[in-house]
Amino acid sequence: MPFGEAMRRRDFIKAVAGSVAASPLAVHAQQRALSVVGSISPDAPDLLQAFRQGLKETGYVEHENIAIEYHAPQNQIGRLSEFAADLVRRKVDVIVAGNTATALAVKEATTTIPVVFITPGDPVTLGIVTNLARPEGNLTGITWLAGELSAKRLELLHEVIPGAARIALLVEPNSGVITETIVRDVQAAARPMGLQIRLLEANTNSEIDAAFATIARERLDALFVGNSPLFNSRRIQLVNLASYHRIPATYSGRIYPEIGGLMSYGASVTDAFRQAGVYTGRILKGARPADLPVLQSTKLELVIIPDKLLVAADEVIE
Repeated sequence: MPFGEAMRRRDFIKAVAGSVAASPLAVHAQQRALSVVGSISPDAPDLLQAFRQGLKETGYVEHENIAIEYHAPQNQIGRLSEFAADLVRRKVDVIVAGNTATALAVKEATTTIPVVFITPGDPVTLGIVTNLARPEGNLTGITWLAGELSAKRLELLHEVIPGAARIALLVEPNSGVITETIVRDVQAAARPMGLQIRLLEANTNSEIDAAFATIARERLDALFVGNSPLFNSRRIQLVNLASYHRIPATYSGRIYPEIGGLMSYGASVTDAFRQAGVYTGRILKGARPADLPVLQSTKLELVIIPDKLLVAADEVIE
């Protein structure tokens, strides 16, 4: 081929390649080459890292072959439907719902996009799925014992603070069935131990402050904090108030002792988020939610500060 003709051919190929690269359609196709996961979950670094670890176990790494669109609801429960609608509008490949209220909001928003939820309690009773073994529809996920562990948590609190006879039980009424189960189990467990339970409710930050004012005024001996999305998001407020009022408290998860809370006993939520990452990866590879049974995370953790129940503790943070 003559030299001039070869040059013209190379120029033509470069021009075509350049126009394709600059094409909006080509750019969009490149962007959608990554699988996209929509997440409506707590803005907690350890939980997000655990979720990413589960994805990695199935071959997905953020920014390499997967993108994640984040929404962190925190105290914005009223905006959950808005967040869910946004992810549906973006046509993400999978939606991850980090608690019960979010799972129900996403369920209302879509019947086609696969959903992986992470929630305590019984998803059937909560109305998320109709069957644990074959969840049907577009939802599956991870659950763990919540209220069922309350009796053991109360027993551990009584063992650490044996002189405490009047226990404040702080719950969030908005948590519905989960709260009802906690109240029932704690009151039942208190009777044979001779403990008196003072039920306190809080749905807002100001109501949390008011609950601690009651604890101080009535000189209650110890505090049992129920499992709740609000309480998890306000854990710094709870731990600081417990410290200020010098009230020994037990919490539902390790995120409280990590910032100075006395003790916690419950399922490993980080492990549940890791398992959710694995399920998300399996769905991205083609699995149907209906064929993935709802898993129950059975890894339990006792975390205490200071050196109480050292033999039984999985971890002590100094």
